[in-house]
Amino acid sequence: MLYLDNSATTKVLPDVYNEMCPYISEFYGNPNSKYYEQALKSNEAISVARSRVASFINCKPDEVIFTSGSTESNNFVLKGYCHANKEKGNHIIISSIEHSCIKNTALFLEENGYEVTYLPVNKDGSVSQSVLESAIKENTILVSIMWANNELGTINDIKSLSKLCHDHGVAFHTDATQYAGKGLIDLQDMKDIDFLSLSAHKFYGPKGIGILFIRKDENNFYPKITPLIHGGEQEFGLRSGTLAVHQIVGMGKAAEIAQRDLSRNIELLNQYEKQFKARMKKVFGDKIIFNNDIKNKIPGLISIRIKGYNNQLFLKNASSIISASTGSACSNAKPSYVLKACGYNDEEIRETIRFSLSAYADYNNFLEIE
Repeated sequence: MLYLDNSATTKVLPDVYNEMCPYISEFYGNPNSKYYEQALKSNEAISVARSRVASFINCKPDEVIFTSGSTESNNFVLKGYCHANKEKGNHIIISSIEHSCIKNTALFLEENGYEVTYLPVNKDGSVSQSVLESAIKENTILVSIMWANNELGTINDIKSLSKLCHDHGVAFHTDATQYAGKGLIDLQDMKDIDFLSLSAHKFYGPKGIGILFIRKDENNFYPKITPLIHGGEQEFGLRSGTLAVHQIVGMGKAAEIAQRDLSRNIELLNQYEKQFKARMKKVFGDKIIFNNDIKNKIPGLISIRIKGYNNQLFLKNASSIISASTGSACSNAKPSYVLKACGYNDEEIRETIRFSLSAYADYNNFLEIE
């Protein structure tokens, strides 16, 4: 079986798994307890993991808030920031191709008195600055635009888009879930990003753990944001609940490896992608059309159409050989609203398959071209 669905989730690396295990079997104490070794070791491990994640995205450790993943992080920032800043306005902006957890949260807010603008995108799935600027109004309080699209892999110019928002006094959030590990994230350089979401399982860490980056101001204060989960005082009082130490440790190790291997992984993924496309062309010839044959995209994500082949039937018939998807795993049962928003017609969408490669897989047998 050849696994080609790494945009949906990745395999946990052996070093990540090995670092997690002691915090399940040996140092299993509650990190918020005191005095005894299991608790102290757990608390220390969380501090190390937080520092590793902070180094990975170049921010302060206390700007890293652990969550259950990007879905929670995205809900947290949209609901929490809008609720806490109602006096500033009730208008938010997202792109029309955001992940379903952003889109459906925006719909929830819309049903509860907020005004939402869904930005149109270019054919490649990118957001233009002029379109964003024309959508900003006096009552706009938050803009959320993904860093890299999860179906086409298109990279948005987040530095310019976030600066534009700050020039208008509007807070900016980006969902960087697909971008992490495939491009550099430097939040000291990108000072106009106020919030950023990540999930560990997209860069070879465990499922069920992620972060929300929340930028502190010049006085070292967090912005006004209402917690999504109320309870104790964990995560600086911003996200309650007993911390999942082993998962946090796993995310920290995965972040450390992703930072270490970034250049190597980008180079490998570009190489694998080139070989993969050649292989598909060899097998299917002129029936193959590449939807994202562009330079400004994350490496290793290939969106293709096989003319005359229904994508669901193709994947079902090939399921004993390859694992791939028609698009986002969170909305795989429906035709892609992402491709629809990019201007693809129903027939083109029904023919589209997403293949996403791993920098840690062995593709030699499959990608070898005779």
